Amino acid sequence: MSSSRSHVRWLTLALIVALIVINYIDRSAVSYAVGPLTKSFGITKSQYGLISSAFSIGYMVFAFLAGPLVDRYGARRILLVGVAIWSLVTAVTPVSGSFIGLFVARIVLGAGEGPGFPAATRTVSRWLPQKERGIALAMVGGVAVAGSLLIGGPLVTQLIAGVGWRGMFWVLAVLGALWLAAACMLLRNTPDDHRGVSAWERAHIAAGQLEEERTSTNRVQWRPVLTNRNLWIIAVGYFAWGFMFWGFMYWLPDYLSSQYGLSVTAVGLFTVAPWAAGVVGAILGGVITDRVFARTGSPRTRLTVMGVALLLSGAALVPITVAPSLTVSVTFISVGVGLGFVTGGIWWVAAIDAVPSQPGVAAGFADAAFALSGIVAPSVMGFIVSSTGSFSSGFVVMSALAVIGAGSMLVLPKPYRRRLDPAPDGKADLAAR
Repeated sequence: MSSSRSHVRWLTLALIVALIVINYIDRSAVSYAVGPLTKSFGITKSQYGLISSAFSIGYMVFAFLAGPLVDRYGARRILLVGVAIWSLVTAVTPVSGSFIGLFVARIVLGAGEGPGFPAATRTVSRWLPQKERGIALAMVGGVAVAGSLLIGGPLVTQLIAGVGWRGMFWVLAVLGALWLAAACMLLRNTPDDHRGVSAWERAHIAAGQLEEERTSTNRVQWRPVLTNRNLWIIAVGYFAWGFMFWGFMYWLPDYLSSQYGLSVTAVGLFTVAPWAAGVVGAILGGVITDRVFARTGSPRTRLTVMGVALLLSGAALVPITVAPSLTVSVTFISVGVGLGFVTGGIWWVAAIDAVPSQPGVAAGFADAAFALSGIVAPSVMGFIVSSTGSFSSGFVVMSALAVIGAGSMLVLPKPYRRRLDPAPDGKADLAAR
């Protein structure tokens, strides 16, 4: 083990960020190949709608189930298995041959990607002290997600143009295999498992962890999870933000084209702004939550930051319903998405704070709520648009849910039993609250 000041924790974080980028590009790739794929397989639009939901169903179920597996067997093993599954499914997608084959493939893809965030959350909780987790998980849950949406479209469409729609899936499968090879060599469950971690870095990490985070839990304890008020509050808030996220992800292009008569290329240009704002918001959220925690030492501040950001995010959509125009819509949707992404990585930090002994289970619980919104939001928005002929009511629902989620985080949290107090020497001491 090295005696110098190593920084292996940041290499580990880089691996996780790369994983999430590949994760989101893989899951969205099918939408760019929908034309040739549905034609080749003889799939109708209604069948394609079911295929779109299949991913979220598989993802929601296995995000929840993966949490106990991550806490029992470690993040590394579960991630390696998950990436192997989703890379294989990505490779066979273009030859699945029928509606049933593609439906099953999307469920399995969701199952393979489900462990991603629970495993990433446990990895961060074991590799970084509390004061560094805000920016770290902002990179994982915010920058990587919004960034993948920024680069995914151009990357996938260029691949389709260069190697065909089937070749595009195969290239993405190779990317997953390359990550798998790198993770086998570089990724470990804890700093103690990695020979490159110096004594200084191990001490630095340990000084900012709770005792529960320095020990392993082999048996899942469901009662502390299912009866944890703060974890339920996190789930409600994450569902509220997820409704806005998935609603815009699926319906923003159609809204801009149908409401303002934009061409496909113009829509592509205008949809860049919200996700670019999301990258900025995610970084800002990580910096703010780390600085506030460094000053207060209180995990409660994570929920306060998220509550304020979500409340402002919902309020930002009001001008779109009051005085709609292309400029107003793009501007305030971007503001709303940017403010929403301030919470992007803090959900996972808050989940660790709520159940520090079982971060994988806690993260899976929260992620299942987010995945549920991914099933509900597209359907509800579609029903609203088809029944009213307008998107306005959908924006009202987004704002209302944001207020509910924000209110629960600002008003209802139960005081945390333990916290890390900042000390004059920069280290943290455990104290009862």
